[in-house]
Amino acid sequence: MHKIFIPFLFIILTVQSAFSQAGSGVYKFLDLPVSSRLAALGGSNVSLNDNDINFGFQNPALLTTETHNTLGINMANYLADIRFGSAVYGRTIGTKNYLAVGIQYVDYGLFKEATVQNEIIGEFTAKDIALSLIYARPLSDKYTVGATLKPVYSVFERYTSYGLAIDLGASYKDTANLFSAGLVLRNIGTQFKGYYADENGQHLESLPFNIQLGMSKKFKHAPLRLSFTLHDLQQWDLSYQSTNQPTETIGTVTDEKKIGFIDMFFRHSILAAEFVPTKNFYLAIGYNHRRQKEMSMNGFKSSAGFSFGGGIKIYKFHAGFGMSQFQVGNYSYQFSITTNLNEFRL
Repeated sequence: MHKIFIPFLFIILTVQSAFSQAGSGVYKFLDLPVSSRLAALGGSNVSLNDNDINFGFQNPALLTTETHNTLGINMANYLADIRFGSAVYGRTIGTKNYLAVGIQYVDYGLFKEATVQNEIIGEFTAKDIALSLIYARPLSDKYTVGATLKPVYSVFERYTSYGLAIDLGASYKDTANLFSAGLVLRNIGTQFKGYYADENGQHLESLPFNIQLGMSKKFKHAPLRLSFTLHDLQQWDLSYQSTNQPTETIGTVTDEKKIGFIDMFFRHSILAAEFVPTKNFYLAIGYNHRRQKEMSMNGFKSSAGFSFGGGIKIYKFHAGFGMSQFQVGNYSYQFSITTNLNEFRL
């Protein structure tokens, strides 16, 4: 009994800690979509189990025997000329030990350093980097569990920080019914060194802890797959104080427009669909309701919250493209290349 109780107690304490940390945190780049396909599916997916090694970043339990000796490289042109990307390589040891090592990075570019008098005195950079050591093991033909160890390093000019995050995931796959599901506890961990210290010591902040649950279903007689992903399940209220939303002022008290139950539920949801006529080609569309609500602007029409993409196998490479819009004129473009190195053997 104690073998079950101790992990369960650990999860409960982690969730309680996450509630007290809502609305703050560091290393938010860990939630960026690591591949073009994930970007096209709305930014996150923890259930789609079809041997795409890049999904191991999202849910370690999505590694399979087919990800052995597979290499994935991803690049993105983000907002305001920010660049981010990832790379991952998978191996299988024996028949039940699925491994992968990956890296994520964000390069915020080169900045001019100036004094308060606006005198240019130099330049500086800002970067975030995370290493992922991923392990998964099948418990049966349908169930797989996995974990990821993620050392994180961040530097903004002379301010540096490092910490450690852990992902715990589980995956279920019913091949006969073309159904799969996944559950992940992402970014369990802590900062070891904050960006600065004061008289109380290191200023440490919480990591972007996130409980995600998802399911994917492919139709037997149609080339269509649907995915439904729930995120931030550790925290119901995802609202924040906005300066561009309708408010009602009574006397000296400002009451911000309240978010209804249905709206709040869908802010936890990501809907996605894929057209998959063959295993070597797909078209995808996703809708992230929280992104649409938070990025919309009064008086402007945009497709914020929607994302699109596709992929095709060319020779021995799978190439993918994803596009997301955040506001009018603000797009993020993502490119991916994946290959199984076994195909190059003579």
